[in-house]
Amino acid sequence: MMKLSEVSGNMKIRIGVIGSDGEISGDVIKISEKIGRDIAKNNCLLVCGGKGGVMEAVCRGSKKMGGTVIGILPSLDKRDANPYVDIPITTGMSHARNALVASCSDIVIVINGRIGTLSEIGLALSYGKPVIAVKNSGGIADTIEEEMKKMGIKERIYSTDVENAVSLALSLVK
Repeated sequence: MMKLSEVSGNMKIRIGVIGSDGEISGDVIKISEKIGRDIAKNNCLLVCGGKGGVMEAVCRGSKKMGGTVIGILPSLDKRDANPYVDIPITTGMSHARNALVASCSDIVIVINGRIGTLSEIGLALSYGKPVIAVKNSGGIADTIEEEMKKMGIKERIYSTDVENAVSLALSLVK
């Protein structure tokens, strides 16, 4: 199994973005699009669930900067992907596809989020992947670092603002 420290050379870093898949506020859309743009600016691959909400907004931001987007879909129909996904990966696994989003990402960024996002955070941490929560994006992202610390879990979970999320991700992966 490849360790994060071995991600180098010609292999692009894969940054997973997880968060709410339903209707999101204008502020969360702006945060998501900024994260997507920053991922593309740094020549990284964006990995997400490929559907709506945070996923669609982050994909849109990435595509505006010429990025490449991988969407790991819960269904068997690639047409379920949002229009900004370049590589739709169909799974037929419903929520179980969260394990694939977490496992194929080198690091995960959390924007907003609810129950499904919690499962992806848990999976990413169990796979040894760092998790970065974007402050002031609402939902799980605003509380997860503090709640994990209360439980005595301090490693591999970070919280930062939208301006520094991708640069922190890159520093943790490289």
